[in-house]
Amino acid sequence: MNPIIPGFAPDPSIVLVDDTYYLVNSSFHIFPGLPIYASRDLVSWRHITNAFNRREQLSLKASDTNHSPPGEWGEVMSATGGLYAPTIRYHDGTFYVICTNIIRAKGENEGESKQNFIITTTDIYSHQWSDPVFFEFDGIDTSLVWDDEGRAYLHGSAAPGPMTTIKMFEIDVKTGAKLSNEELLWSGTGGIWPEGPHIYRKDGWWYLVISEGGTFEDHMITVARSKRLFGPYEPNPHNPILTACGTDEYIQHTGHCDMFCDKEDQWWCVCLGVRKDPKKRYIMGRETYITPGTWPEGDWPALKPVKMDTDAAYGRKVGKPSALSAEPLVDFCYIRDVDLTKHKISPDRKTIELASSKADLSDARAQVSFVGKRQRMLEGQTSVVVLSPPHEAVGKAGLAVYKDEFRYARIYHELQTREMVLEVVNEPKEILRLTRKGCPAGEEIKLQLEYAEDSYTFSFTTAGATYNFDSFDTMDLVGPDFTGPIIGVFFTSLQDGSSIIFRDLRVE
Repeated sequence: MNPIIPGFAPDPSIVLVDDTYYLVNSSFHIFPGLPIYASRDLVSWRHITNAFNRREQLSLKASDTNHSPPGEWGEVMSATGGLYAPTIRYHDGTFYVICTNIIRAKGENEGESKQNFIITTTDIYSHQWSDPVFFEFDGIDTSLVWDDEGRAYLHGSAAPGPMTTIKMFEIDVKTGAKLSNEELLWSGTGGIWPEGPHIYRKDGWWYLVISEGGTFEDHMITVARSKRLFGPYEPNPHNPILTACGTDEYIQHTGHCDMFCDKEDQWWCVCLGVRKDPKKRYIMGRETYITPGTWPEGDWPALKPVKMDTDAAYGRKVGKPSALSAEPLVDFCYIRDVDLTKHKISPDRKTIELASSKADLSDARAQVSFVGKRQRMLEGQTSVVVLSPPHEAVGKAGLAVYKDEFRYARIYHELQTREMVLEVVNEPKEILRLTRKGCPAGEEIKLQLEYAEDSYTFSFTTAGATYNFDSFDTMDLVGPDFTGPIIGVFFTSLQDGSSIIFRDLRVE
């Protein structure tokens, strides 16, 4: 049943080790980053670790969101910096995650730079990942492949865009040193942004699978092959092998594929996609999907269109998946270079104490006091209880659905006026709405958020009564962006040293 990793799970990469599949996604400006999921049956998945889980590994401080001019869709594209398109691979007892940190400098050195790196572990369940090994490459969407002699090769989407090219060089994975010149492998079939490359060795051929067309409406998967690793590569005459462009499929924007063969010799790919209703709502953002394929010996791979119900579409009787689960604490999300001393989560995860930050959700550089989880259910609810702070406290404390510094909606207790406020912000769409309600005095306030494909509804309960704000359309938070919704609690105040306690945060 699709999606296999719902909610803010773009750019999947997968590897099978022994009897377990391991999958990693992009995380952009969220800490911890590079979430890794495990499954033995491709149906039930568990969030087991995050490859970027120590602040000293990397900095996300300069992972601002940039806006591009409106494209063919008539909307501003929002590209958030941070951790882009990782690849996970396994070789000689070691797991490798290779990735790019997009850094956006301001001031005299204003501009974008790419920090490419490899991190490793020999025990993926230990949460012990190495410091990054950095290497020079002016590009993104990097991947690794080893030849028959054990030599490693780095391939990626080389700048500048949008007419990028796929380039490769030999690399020392222990030091990051380049052991050969960069060589052009392929420019794709003519679609913009040739990216997301992965190379596979099969039947005496090297197969190069890439994405083209950008990550939105025109996204597609194309493939080329060569008898030699460095080419030349000949394109598949039947390209693209996967796209939803020009179709009425519910799952759109399919692309960024990683192919693999399962334990029963069935070929599959994991890819990103969005659930897009007739009014073009896709509130969950880019999620991870799976679809089967065929790869006859000596021939080209082919993939089925991505469907929600894999049992009905492909006749594979795998049963209904269990809910996505997680190891304790690994699924909590923070924003950029979080100050973890301001976030105290009890061992039983029942209470969260937040020390105030002067920075608010709209701040892209300062440390924000926020902790939440990815929204996993298209239809569901979140609730949390906020305990009343001292009467002299000032600031805003509440519950938010957050995508980036320009797009969020929230309900909060304005501590100075003792009002409850609903705020909806989408700067690219020029949306800024505030609605206020009086808040009767009480020992605690329960904050609630209900969501469906077409609506968000905030409410609060205090002193034995429930008060509802008007629902708003999820389109208010939808747009061509890279991230997905995270729902959590926050506390911002100009007072130093103040804190507030939240209890029983439940996010579906």
